[in-house]
Amino acid sequence: MTKSLVVKLFWGSLIGLVAGLILMGITFALAINNDIFIMSGPDVTGIKSGVLPWILIGLCALAMLLLLFAAVVHFVAWIGAVLNTAQLPDKTWFVVLLVVGLLGLVFIATVAYVIAGPDGVKAKEEASALPQAGPVSPQVRPSTITGPNQHVG
Repeated sequence: MTKSLVVKLFWGSLIGLVAGLILMGITFALAINNDIFIMSGPDVTGIKSGVLPWILIGLCALAMLLLLFAAVVHFVAWIGAVLNTAQLPDKTWFVVLLVVGLLGLVFIATVAYVIAGPDGVKAKEEASALPQAGPVSPQVRPSTITGPNQHVG
């Protein structure tokens, strides 16, 4: 997975997160504004029946699905970043992304990779494009070759 794909997945997950939170906020604001909740003091004891409550429950469910999808896409972006850095000869980025992600800070690890991380696929392609270094044979100039009967002069 290339770094550009990881970056696209990261930004897509952030857009999904923001969209889900906005939809959830609008849904709750509409529910409170239209007195959808049956209250007993500070506690919600029920939801009024009708068309609007069902529409708002559907929108709330849609917002939760959007948030879940954004979280899965973000996790895939982190996995892509970890696999991408595993291809680098220097394993520092790989270890840092893996450890920080496994500590539960996947968002921070992915942000760090998006901002400053190297592209392992590009580095691997560049390394394979370079000619392989082998034993160097000395070049012999024909004018300096002398035989037993030849004099250099």
